[in-house]
Amino acid sequence: MADPVLPSMEEARRHQMYPVLTAAELKRIARFGSKQHFKAGEFLARTGESSPGMSVIVSGRIAILGHDGLGHVSPIADMGPGDFAAELAELAGQPAMVDVRAEEDVEALIVPHDQLRALMVADADLGERIMRALILRRVRLIEANVVGPILVGELTQPGMIRLQGFLTRNGQPHTILDPETDPDAAKMIERLSPNADEYPLVVCPDGTILRNPSEQELALCIGLLRESAEPRLYDIAIVGSGPAGLSTAVYAASEGLSVLVVETRAFGGQAGASARIENYLGFPTGISGQALTARAFVQAQKFGAQFVIPLEVARLDCGGGLSRPMSLEMTDGWRVQAKTVVIASGARYRKLSLPNLGDFLNRGLWYWASPIEAKLCANAEVVIVGGGNSAGQAAVFLSGHAAKVWILVRGSGLAETMSRYLIDRIASAPNIEVLAETEIVELVGTEQSGLRGVTWRHRPSGTDTHRPIRHVFQFLGAEPATEWMQECGIDVDRTGFIRTGADVEAPCPKRPPLAYETNVQGVFAVGDVRYGSVKRVGAAIGEGANVVAQIHGVLEAMGEAAEKAAVRTV
Repeated sequence: MADPVLPSMEEARRHQMYPVLTAAELKRIARFGSKQHFKAGEFLARTGESSPGMSVIVSGRIAILGHDGLGHVSPIADMGPGDFAAELAELAGQPAMVDVRAEEDVEALIVPHDQLRALMVADADLGERIMRALILRRVRLIEANVVGPILVGELTQPGMIRLQGFLTRNGQPHTILDPETDPDAAKMIERLSPNADEYPLVVCPDGTILRNPSEQELALCIGLLRESAEPRLYDIAIVGSGPAGLSTAVYAASEGLSVLVVETRAFGGQAGASARIENYLGFPTGISGQALTARAFVQAQKFGAQFVIPLEVARLDCGGGLSRPMSLEMTDGWRVQAKTVVIASGARYRKLSLPNLGDFLNRGLWYWASPIEAKLCANAEVVIVGGGNSAGQAAVFLSGHAAKVWILVRGSGLAETMSRYLIDRIASAPNIEVLAETEIVELVGTEQSGLRGVTWRHRPSGTDTHRPIRHVFQFLGAEPATEWMQECGIDVDRTGFIRTGADVEAPCPKRPPLAYETNVQGVFAVGDVRYGSVKRVGAAIGEGANVVAQIHGVLEAMGEAAEKAAVRTV
């Protein structure tokens, strides 16, 4: 008997990407949507416009088309009865990523965004199949380079690296046109933006052209960030979407609380930039920080948590009791109100104390090591400054791309600051060398030329070494990002980390402080920003889960107080 022919991995994934729903499954979905009819040639959804939600085909056929801002149309898939048109944008309520066009008269079941989330929670088996398909379809769109904004500029240009990193870390499909290899891109820059300060150019899905935009302008262009109407009152506003903030969002939203998460740059925080995390429970082969936090990000959206990225909080107003809830004011002036606030803003990396440091940001000086930076370092020498796990993970990752990786630490070695498995891996890598009691004393180059050389000093001997190294990665430990909340009188230690629990005076005289509660009632802190926290992904996730139980108690007390106040008023 011949051996059975097993399907290839690609074939298996395609089956998961485009599952066909049975008649019984269509009946289960029917109560979450409504039937609509479309004539041949009509669009069920259009790129960049508000999406109606998931379209389940009852009869007829549709085409899924990629449509970029330059008018290029690319076929992605054809669908018929039992198929559904949707990807992660529909789950998040963002504008459609693709065109969905009726190829013949179509009857479709339209499931709006909120009902799609309700379906996935109510029907676990069906929800699992749909969720897997949405994720795989996003992955395909990212790899296909046929949807999303078009970035036009040289790959090594600082602005290009900045915008590409923003889109990549937020899981947004995009296309890159390099004028050095693409004549049409060169002509476009010459015609639209000959001034070097005005590029890279960004062509939005609707054809709008931006010149060297900020991350916020780019987010508005693609619908990741939208102009907000009058803000509603949330049960919880979470500042920061690293592991602690994402964990809080998942557990709070899954328990029915209304949740808003505000993030300055990209979900995942510093953990999201980790090339590989190998000591997180349940992943014996390791997982990248991007993959781990992306799953949590989608999971939080599945339960209804809302995200605003990128927006920076400028000020926290702690309110004045039940009649005036707390509010967060953003740097652009937008405000959001919440009954409770969870500060999960993490900690940012410290910087080298060098006068010309700012000249080299995205010009040879980096604060994380992603595939984007790794390509720039191919077959070159690089320096990593720092001896913690983040530095170790970056060193191991970059050793697969760079010719030589130097690790500079101020201490006597790595044993006191880095996990053993990383130390062993570094020791076994032939192109990684650790220099103890060594620090960088000079960066050579200009803002125009970028980094051209590095001088470091062995402190015990005073010996200086200069090498023509053009890439330095800083992992110097962390300092808290808490300046924006100081007006509220939240208690911090001398370095700015937020005190909680037994380390603060109880915010409510009738009970002791809760473990993650600050000295201000209704304000909590979790993760790296909290004084005394364990700076590990697993610990941050645990704190995010635990704080939700404490918030339930505070919200319940608020409700009881409001009821008593209402009775007294009557």
